[in-house]
Amino acid sequence: MNKWVPQDFWTRNETLVSGVIVLFCVAATLSDPLFLSVTTLSDLLRASIVIGILAIGAMLVLVSGGIDVSFTAIAVFAMYSATVFSLAVWPDMPWPVIFLISTAIGALLGAINGVFIAFFGLPTLIVTLGTLSVFRGFLLTFIGSQRISALPPEMRDFSRGVIARGTTEAGSFYSFPWALAALVAVIVLTWFILHKTMLGRSIYAIGGSTESARRLGINVKATQFFVYVYVGALAGLAGIIHGSMGRMADPFSLVGLELSVIAAVVLGGARLIGGYGTLTGTLLGVALIVIVQNSLIVVGIPTTWQSVAIGLLILIGTGVPAYRAKRAATRAG
Repeated sequence: MNKWVPQDFWTRNETLVSGVIVLFCVAATLSDPLFLSVTTLSDLLRASIVIGILAIGAMLVLVSGGIDVSFTAIAVFAMYSATVFSLAVWPDMPWPVIFLISTAIGALLGAINGVFIAFFGLPTLIVTLGTLSVFRGFLLTFIGSQRISALPPEMRDFSRGVIARGTTEAGSFYSFPWALAALVAVIVLTWFILHKTMLGRSIYAIGGSTESARRLGINVKATQFFVYVYVGALAGLAGIIHGSMGRMADPFSLVGLELSVIAAVVLGGARLIGGYGTLTGTLLGVALIVIVQNSLIVVGIPTTWQSVAIGLLILIGTGVPAYRAKRAATRAG
């Protein structure tokens, strides 16, 4: 085999997911030749922004050996609270300040998860299931349950900002929103944390073995606390971007998105037992989920089958690596 190609290249999750994406695009193009166009690309990228930011946060949690299902509740809580606060206190508040407030609220709610998980040692799934209900219930009871369509002017201006726009030869309009820059910034920052800092190495270490990480002198509690604060901050950012781009603050939005986000991360190769996960794999998983969600109708599959398709992808994405690991263990034995 070529020395430049690792022996396990063709069996890595990233390679398998890339192959599925290519096959799906080929099938969609055969059904609709206009599928491979800049318009489709702009639509898919726009749909990837929020789920991509949330997936990066979810990947960090899985890498650290935990699981978080409360990030959508944090996103909606932060988005809606920041919008209500802006309208009540300073309607013309600049959008960077509104975004900062939403991100800070998300970080604060993530810190609540971090306290229970890192300092009280409670199971991550139980804690985040509990806070999922608490955050949503608190939002609807004390902050508001009405959809707000009259957003602060600066949020509406942000939604109209584009990096590039135009019209194809076929007459189709396309645009690439500035919100894409937020996704790129999150990718770069997370990559730097994971691969260029001791904190990133600590996250991988505690995901591999908490006890071993402790013996190496890693502050497990502080690392876990950081993970949930960071994920909360990303959720707050994703939430306010979702509200701005949708031009509505809806306290009932993003419900159920947890499945798609976790599916993207698992398909990208992140292990549910912790210790492994890559940004490349996660982004490929996001791309596959977004393509499935937005293009099923193109290949002649009713959108009502969307959940079935995502569920099958999760089973395949977790089943294939587990099967390979079992075979490798059998051969080693």
